[in-house]
Amino acid sequence: MRILVVEDEHKIANSIKKGLEQENFSVDIVFDGESALDMAETEEYDCIVLDLMLPKINGVQVCSQLRKDENHTPIIMLTAKSELEDKVHGLTMGADDYLTKPFAFEELLARIRALLRRPKDRLENTLKCGDLELNPATFEIKRLDEQVNLTKKEFALLEYLMRNKGKTVTKDQIISHVWNYDSNILGNTVEQYIGYLRNKIDKPFPNKKQLLQTIRGFGYKLAE
Repeated sequence: MRILVVEDEHKIANSIKKGLEQENFSVDIVFDGESALDMAETEEYDCIVLDLMLPKINGVQVCSQLRKDENHTPIIMLTAKSELEDKVHGLTMGADDYLTKPFAFEELLARIRALLRRPKDRLENTLKCGDLELNPATFEIKRLDEQVNLTKKEFALLEYLMRNKGKTVTKDQIISHVWNYDSNILGNTVEQYIGYLRNKIDKPFPNKKQLLQTIRGFGYKLAE
């Protein structure tokens, strides 16, 4: 899953990035509202962590503009202010959640995971595709109750495919959601990781349906 962090305090931004990357998220950071709009309108994100007080364009204006542009990416608003009217204003402009500084990273992580669950998983903790199960919170993957061990990037790829279960996703879509913006990733890297994943979730189970499908000329699909 790919997250955009918009925070003008570099130390905080880098700390959030480091923490989220340790949790297998792909993270891009920008430090002002203008850059936030540019990134959010040209790249695909699964969640945006957006500071309220930003240079050039503030967080509320960024949020409002994204919603006007029909961008419905979940947004968590961050602010040093705790007054009720600030919270109400941010939520009114389209933010999905609100977190007041200082905050514990664990709380931010829990709120991000809650937002990511809303539209597709209906608040279930486990993603499922046939007899394959993935728990984003514990990083546990099982098929037929047998543990599957993945690297961080393989896990991120599988999570993205499972959140888009039954849909064909292109190499470009995979790159934009699984790798950072500044990662110089080519299509053959995606092919390699698809191969790694197939070797771990399908090949060890020859008597079961192969879940990871190649849709020639289009991309890949995880389907029951």
